[in-house]
Amino acid sequence: MALSFSSIDVGLAARHLQQMPPMPTLPTTTLPPLPSIPNLPQPTMPRPGALPPLPTMPALPTFPAIPTATLPPLPSMPSIPTAIPSIPFLSPPPSPSSTP
Repeated sequence: MALSFSSIDVGLAARHLQQMPPMPTLPTTTLPPLPSIPNLPQPTMPRPGALPPLPTMPALPTFPAIPTATLPPLPSMPSIPTAIPSIPFLSPPPSPSSTP
């Protein structure tokens, strides 16, 4: 229902726009010419052979040797039994006998 009302409104708005008087023509204006870009001096690149040599890396200082730590041997682990002990089956107590 709401969709049909909205389409009616759109149709009325379109008809209203079509019935408006034509727009007056606007006067055309001419734009001034763009300024020319000046010629800038180009940077001069030195030839690859003319570059100064790179500085040499200084020698790295020598560090003393790091002592290695010796660890004592690990104690042996006790063996863990792998067999599961059996659990004795407990039978229920005998039911009392009824004597007449």
